[in-house]
Amino acid sequence: MPFPCLPGLSRLFPLVSAGQLPAFHLPKISPGLRMTVPPETALSPSVTALPWQPPQAYLGLLSRRQGASEAGRALPSTGPVFLDSGSFDKATAESRERQRWSLLSPRPEAALVLPRLKPGAQDGLEPLRRFAQSHRPHRPVPPSPDLPFTGGIIGVLSYGAGLELQDVSSRHTAQDDWPHLLALVCTSFLLFDHAREKLWWISPEQQPAPAPRPLTAAFPPLENWQPDFTEHGWGEAVEETRRLIGAGDIFQANLTMRWHGGIRQADGTHADPAALYARLRQGSPAPFGAYLDFGTHQLMSASVERFLSLSPGGTIETRPIKGTSAVSDDPTTDTALRDALAHDTKELAENLMITDLMRNDIGRVSRPGSVSVPQLARPERFARVHHLVSSVTGELAEGEDAFSLLEATMPPGSVTGAPKKRALEVIDALERSPRGAYCGTLFRLGWDGALDSSVLIRTVTGTPEEPATQGCDPSAKPSGATCRFALGAGGGITWPSEAQAEYRETCLKAAPLLQALRAAPDPEGPASRQFQEQTP
Repeated sequence: MPFPCLPGLSRLFPLVSAGQLPAFHLPKISPGLRMTVPPETALSPSVTALPWQPPQAYLGLLSRRQGASEAGRALPSTGPVFLDSGSFDKATAESRERQRWSLLSPRPEAALVLPRLKPGAQDGLEPLRRFAQSHRPHRPVPPSPDLPFTGGIIGVLSYGAGLELQDVSSRHTAQDDWPHLLALVCTSFLLFDHAREKLWWISPEQQPAPAPRPLTAAFPPLENWQPDFTEHGWGEAVEETRRLIGAGDIFQANLTMRWHGGIRQADGTHADPAALYARLRQGSPAPFGAYLDFGTHQLMSASVERFLSLSPGGTIETRPIKGTSAVSDDPTTDTALRDALAHDTKELAENLMITDLMRNDIGRVSRPGSVSVPQLARPERFARVHHLVSSVTGELAEGEDAFSLLEATMPPGSVTGAPKKRALEVIDALERSPRGAYCGTLFRLGWDGALDSSVLIRTVTGTPEEPATQGCDPSAKPSGATCRFALGAGGGITWPSEAQAEYRETCLKAAPLLQALRAAPDPEGPASRQFQEQTP
């Protein structure tokens, strides 16, 4: 059944829209065999070793306008994909393995856009499964034990997609301008190994590797940056959540607020989102950073949270984060902050509930008895904050795959609540704007069936003012079109929650993003003072 495409998106992509997908059904097959390359068709890996350069040397590839101008060619309608593991030399002992690899695909080969998933469908991600199957190269680069990814699909499932998969109606649907699913085929890309300082160019068609290209694009300050909650309004939402908890309606809900800003592309200037991401990654490096350019829509993430990983052999891991405190440059103070977080009963209870929720979610597609919790609420240090992090593992059941795993677990438990479906309904009633891509997931799915994904927290999105305009698209002529940007932050609300403390924690999480965006809230307002006080 064809799916309609958003105005402006379908004509900007060399895409395969949902209505153009093959009509066949791809059967689910057992773990370890999903989407694997038959030995008789596999070629020797087309992997070229390049002289080591860090990702910074290639950031100019993120700008479609800069790249086209320097090459003397027309602008491509879709831009690059950059999965950015942040600053490896500053990584902590806990995060070094998660910050080992970065990936940059200058120009993905094809795109899929689904404005809306089919409500209540049992196989809601079947279009994505068919898209992946139909675009797998006949002779892809085979998997390698030395490389985490040799080609596949990279995409975004929005929070709204998760609501559809959980069969929850949203009052914000009409205002949600972020598609439920955006996916790109990536077969040619740079792969950075920060631990060994090695760089590879992977291309099954043996295309020439791109040369280093520093970023020269610019991004001016945003205009009219506004939160969708006042401090008083936030307090009312927290108290209503506590009232529902006291009544036994829910145990916990993750409330978020969003900030919205815009910039007008006029007077011969271009607001290049690639330059905005460069500022974000410099100020807030993260294990699951990312920049994706879909033409009219851009995503810039500084996420610290893994959502799901799935090995080719069927081992699942999820690492929910709940519990936050500040960090300090003074070792004694920093240790005290970490220890206080580790013994905070409110934060521990919050983490325990979400860990149990994720244990239940992955248990829906795991072999009976295989789900375990090897790590519970351990404090880990990141660039700007301490977090309590748990780990839940399982073994994928026969007949399940990466797609059914995503269907069973979206939206991520750490940004929803418990019980999950009722918490989603409460969140939708209390929050004031759609989350869009925020609190969804960014995923990387290899041709061998392996999956890695992040929770899209600490994330900025760019969308056009109107769906039919080019907005953030750097290929747009500076004709006065406004590019809108949004970011979100929030936290889990439980019975012991205090409105003022929850507001401070939300400000702490948003501060690095707002700092990178050069946000300028009212200097006399309470929100501004909180941001200034809480910015690490």
